[in-house]
Amino acid sequence: MKKFTITFFLSALILAVIGWADLSGLGLNLADTAAAADDEGFGGFGTWVSLLPPLVAIALALITREVVLSLFAGVWIGALFIAGFNPFTGTADSFSFLINAMSDEYHVAIIMFSLMLGGMVGLMSRGGGTKGVVTVLAKLAKNRTQGQLITWISALFLFFDDYANSLIRGSAMRPMTDRLNISREKLAYIVDSTAAPLAVSAVITTWIGFEITQISNSLSTLAAQTDDAVLAAQLQAGADNAFMIFLHSVPYLFYPLLALGFVLMIVLMKRDFGPMLDAERRAYSGGGVIRPGAVPASDVNLESLQPLDGKPLRWYNAAIPVLTVVIVAIYGLYSTGVSGLEPGERSLTNIIGDADPFAALVWASFSGCFVAMLLVVSQKILTVGQALESFVGGMQSMMMAIIILVLAWGLGEVTQAVGTGSYLAGLLQDTLPLVLLPGLVFFIAAVTAFSTGTSWGTMAILFPVVIPLAVVMGAGVGFAGGENYGILLGAISSVMAGAVFGDHCSPISDTTVISSMSSACDLIDHVRTQLPYALVVAAVALVVGEIPAAFGVSPVYGLVVGFALLYLVLRIFGRNPEEGQLAAAIK
Repeated sequence: MKKFTITFFLSALILAVIGWADLSGLGLNLADTAAAADDEGFGGFGTWVSLLPPLVAIALALITREVVLSLFAGVWIGALFIAGFNPFTGTADSFSFLINAMSDEYHVAIIMFSLMLGGMVGLMSRGGGTKGVVTVLAKLAKNRTQGQLITWISALFLFFDDYANSLIRGSAMRPMTDRLNISREKLAYIVDSTAAPLAVSAVITTWIGFEITQISNSLSTLAAQTDDAVLAAQLQAGADNAFMIFLHSVPYLFYPLLALGFVLMIVLMKRDFGPMLDAERRAYSGGGVIRPGAVPASDVNLESLQPLDGKPLRWYNAAIPVLTVVIVAIYGLYSTGVSGLEPGERSLTNIIGDADPFAALVWASFSGCFVAMLLVVSQKILTVGQALESFVGGMQSMMMAIIILVLAWGLGEVTQAVGTGSYLAGLLQDTLPLVLLPGLVFFIAAVTAFSTGTSWGTMAILFPVVIPLAVVMGAGVGFAGGENYGILLGAISSVMAGAVFGDHCSPISDTTVISSMSSACDLIDHVRTQLPYALVVAAVALVVGEIPAAFGVSPVYGLVVGFALLYLVLRIFGRNPEEGQLAAAIK
């Protein structure tokens, strides 16, 4: 009740401030919003007011830890703005935004993928396969460091998609990390910070087609609008070679690359700091792998997910379904990608770029469920009825996360409707020194992703703004080997890197939710423990990467210095959670 009261009064305070600002003539133009909603749309579109719906949701989530209520509050406030402060219309529109979010075909595919993967995990758990894997991993991971290292290495086998990476690894590694008293917060951090950073920087992933298309479209559009024939030809040549531009920009992806290395440093150096250190000390001392009172994003303690007594615990009953998901996903990417290409165009890059990752993931999760059910029923570990009960139980364990996902998507619809992304992108239009462009783009992309909860949406918003702006300001003239080409690469990579960073920090991000869901971690606990790490890596990436690279310093030097600084941060501020507990016990 206390949390509800906080939410209510904070929302009321924000509305009061908006009303006062409008009546005071501060340029918000919200007094006539009701009429504008019918004629010209939201009166505050593209102003600072558009930041309030996501900021309210994020602030409430961090303060109250009531994610569902906080996300809905953000959706409701945004809908209320659009409805001209009519509470009845605003409430009705809130549900319309949620319905629109659920009707998106890609969102439906993610929901189906998540539910079926949850059902597969339920079959694996009930059939004893999960515990069988834990028994095998116990021989490989005999301590906490080895357990975390195996979790980090597992990302390399699922590099092709961040959703599959997060969902499969969290569910597969969780029993092992629980046994080793590794906190769920740490598991969620390792999963989250190695999924999207790997997907955005690897050459062959489900992201590559989207990224190349954004770069190509931005350059080709600018070429069509350019009167200078020479420059237009250069721009079109760049558009035709967007993949090479992407490859050249990879070394400039400072945040994703440093984030991947920082996770490995934390594991090998056995050091943590901030809220993560407290979480690890709690878990190691026997206080529980989750915080007392925490609400995990998925429930793995359902009776329908527990192995039956007297039944064999065979590791391959879990390994084979997971391997099936990986193989079918890869084949699905290939088959959907090759179908629209001519024989001469079927390079690996083009195939992945034209693939339908969502269809591939849905078929992969369905295949995994089928194989998991076939294994446990054919071995008479479970009856058909018990298998179906476990399948439904696995899906049931995902329901809270699905609700949060839908609300996060609904909030994304609201931020689009009120122009949050347009406002943030517009901040880049002001004149500034060219060398400051990559750093500023990184910051704007991070704020946009944090506010909207989507890295892909951020890239879709900023690429059409950043690339033309960089070219107009003089970056990339002549492209490869040309004047200020490094600044153009830095600006392009800053969009991608900033989007991943903001996505990591945001409690309304779908990848943050999915990482919490698969790791069975409280969403806000995951955000609170991951945030200091993400901020440190981002600060280092900005200071020794983005800014020096714009002045012509090789990005390789930036990465080397960045890793060195992160090493020093851990040496100076990091503490071994196990040693801390030992010292406390001695005292």
